[in-house]
Amino acid sequence: MKIVIQLVLWVAIAFLGYKVYDSVYSSVRFQEVKGVRFAKAVNQLKKIRTAQAAYKTVTGKYAGDYEKLAQFIDTAKFTITQQRDSSFIRFNKQLRIDQSIDTLVVDVLGYESIKDSLFSKVDYRQLKNISFGEGQVASIKLETSSVEKNSILYPTYQATVAKRDLLADQAANYIDQEEKLQSLEEINGTHITVGSLGEVNTNGNWPIVYDK
Repeated sequence: MKIVIQLVLWVAIAFLGYKVYDSVYSSVRFQEVKGVRFAKAVNQLKKIRTAQAAYKTVTGKYAGDYEKLAQFIDTAKFTITQQRDSSFIRFNKQLRIDQSIDTLVVDVLGYESIKDSLFSKVDYRQLKNISFGEGQVASIKLETSSVEKNSILYPTYQATVAKRDLLADQAANYIDQEEKLQSLEEINGTHITVGSLGEVNTNGNWPIVYDK
């Protein structure tokens, strides 16, 4: 009888030990997967920010969808300019004398393709999608709006991807914990975001560790 009880105890101990190990290992594995996928998402959002900055430089506004961004990158060019100080003589009718007037001259030196200068090694036609796991894809939502300040309308944009979509193949309890996370060293909230619809702001909501 003693032997049977001992065997049962050893089996129970082994089972509990396995469960503890599995719990710790699965948590560590989740953190590893999360880190890789979040870094990939942040990198993609940075590319969108670069594309939107170029779009605004040329057009004065932000692109409302990815097709417009792709077409813009395909065809648009930066104007390369050079500024130099200059001056000219103007006759002052009141004083009846010639006066030297300082001015700034802007010379156009040429044009540079945005695709070649910023996106030569980027698949800019797939900015919307983040691939992970085995054939899974998370989509980045892109929106535009405007903010009025001192009677002036400023264009805004926001690109977001849900953490839940990036972690779709992970355990639900870990995803729930991740969405409630609040830490200075982590990405807080349910989404990874760049830009803002309600503010003139093109920052991301990720900590500085993702910028290294």
